[in-house]
Amino acid sequence: MKQIQTGYSIVAEGQGLHIDPMGQFQIKRLVEMNVGGIDVSFTNSSLFMLIVVASITVFLTWSMRGRAMVPGRMQSMAELSYEFIANMLKDNVGSEGRKFFPFIFSIFMFVLFCNLIGMVPYTFTVTSHIVVTFGLAMTVFLVVTIVGIVRHGFKFLTLFAPSGVPMFLMPILVPIEIISYFVRPISLSVRLFANMMAGHALLKVFGAFVVGLSWWGGWLPLTFIIGLTGLEFLVAFLQAYVFAILSCLYLNDAINLHH
Repeated sequence: MKQIQTGYSIVAEGQGLHIDPMGQFQIKRLVEMNVGGIDVSFTNSSLFMLIVVASITVFLTWSMRGRAMVPGRMQSMAELSYEFIANMLKDNVGSEGRKFFPFIFSIFMFVLFCNLIGMVPYTFTVTSHIVVTFGLAMTVFLVVTIVGIVRHGFKFLTLFAPSGVPMFLMPILVPIEIISYFVRPISLSVRLFANMMAGHALLKVFGAFVVGLSWWGGWLPLTFIIGLTGLEFLVAFLQAYVFAILSCLYLNDAINLHH
């Protein structure tokens, strides 16, 4: 089987196999809108973000409607989600982190549901786009920075000057600390976007080979798909967890000024 790679596609001659692993990430306009020369069209990404928000709302509302003393499956899942984030904040930020529970919980649930819904065939993975993950990361960055400035004032700048460091090293360490601080939204967003995009692209490639190869030759990529699908569900949760816990660590720096 001869393979020819063209752009983002791979065409296998003689097998009728056409793989376009990046096509699933294409933004499509569903309702075209233009305001003041700015394109504000309603896209498939917008649609699935609304679906994610609606799904979270329905899940939390439906699961807690009865508030039973002996919780069922849905209520248990909702309570576990609540306790998971509450404990994360307590362990990483302390008692001061309680007031930020709605913020961290909202981010965790949004990223988690975006990742999980993206695993459903013929859906759209919102977190596979850097513009979405960067928007979330910048929100965390701005909230953390504002909290630090409001809470400590000019003392917040001591975050960039680690305590106990000799003065002659300060001209080297302070620029490094400043750069690492402002790189946070980039690393936070790229980590989530790259993991989700790479996993889904790989699933697409193996899926196309399962369809394109003969019945006896497709079992191997099918085995890989089964394993990768389970791994992707794990990655979907882990990426939401990593995003949330890093947000907690950034909050801890802003509130407690730990070095």
